[in-house]
Amino acid sequence: MKRRIGFLLIVSLIVLGMAPTAFAGPKEEVAAATAKWAELFTSDNPDPILALYAKDGILWGTLSPARRDDPAAIRDYFVKAFAALPGHKVAFGDQRIRVYGNTAINTGYYTFSFMKDGQAKTLPARYSFTYVKQGGKWLIADHHSSAMPAPPPAPPK
Repeated sequence: MKRRIGFLLIVSLIVLGMAPTAFAGPKEEVAAATAKWAELFTSDNPDPILALYAKDGILWGTLSPARRDDPAAIRDYFVKAFAALPGHKVAFGDQRIRVYGNTAINTGYYTFSFMKDGQAKTLPARYSFTYVKQGGKWLIADHHSSAMPAPPPAPPK
């Protein structure tokens, strides 16, 4: 009986002493995948960011009228975008993540910042990333980005 009480006491102390563990759910995983995209966007190297796209991924880029639907075309887009936006960075605003099994959509807005003619510039844009979970990783299957339209003019008074 003393052994049993001692055992229960030890188990209770171990359980009570354990810090609660936070488990990331799919929304948090998709948010982390998007944060990784933002981190890699700041480099001048398209290859790490390209690795975040599914092999059959599609990109409708902010700076291009053409759909990029294979890894070589997506890589080409980033090479040209990085060259066109010296000192490029991106800051994400409001995001809405929805998960449907092994598919997730992250929709929101982001603002690109860069230097042009020695001046700091920004380009606000809206986006949709569609992710698919493959091999335990969330990969971008479809990425649409377009410049934020100007607000409509104020109605006459």
